[in-house]
Amino acid sequence: MQTKKTEPRSRLTREGRYRQLIHVAWQIIGEEGTEALTLGRLSERAGVTKPVVYDHFTTRSGLLAALYREYDIRQTAVMDKALDASSPTLAGRAEVIAASYVDCVLLQGREIPGIIAALAGSPELEKIKREYDTAFIEKCRALLASFADAGSIKSAGLWAMLGAAEALSYAATTGDISPQQAKDELCETIKAMVARNK
Repeated sequence: MQTKKTEPRSRLTREGRYRQLIHVAWQIIGEEGTEALTLGRLSERAGVTKPVVYDHFTTRSGLLAALYREYDIRQTAVMDKALDASSPTLAGRAEVIAASYVDCVLLQGREIPGIIAALAGSPELEKIKREYDTAFIEKCRALLASFADAGSIKSAGLWAMLGAAEALSYAATTGDISPQQAKDELCETIKAMVARNK
């Protein structure tokens, strides 16, 4: 009796498996919403056992934090690339900050507002989001400070800018305003904030 030979399944590296799980997690959120994303659902959709998923993320909070980290890395890379190509003026910097923020949210679609809402749902995740928000604000402060008469930007204005960025991006993802309207309004908000620092 002849036995049928089967090809051995190729095993993904740990990094390869992580990338696959992150990709599938974004798919679940995009198709079913953030609430549908559980470690069990992820293992089922990715075709791996639950222990594999738990080994990478430990908890649902860990998975959400990893997704937000991925998003933040992409957002930073997009902004850095645009900054390198922009003019070193207030208008140039404001346009880059506004466009890169809105574009990154739109690229990820409706998933990001869901992740942000989930991050606000637990102290552990709220802390992670605050760390990323603070890093973004400090980056903007460094980019914009030289254009302010006072030579620095007040924290309250930067937090207001971030709130506007989140709200305008969300409105663009839901179709309440166009992406260009979101970028233009955010750009004007940034320039006005800098002008107030006298």
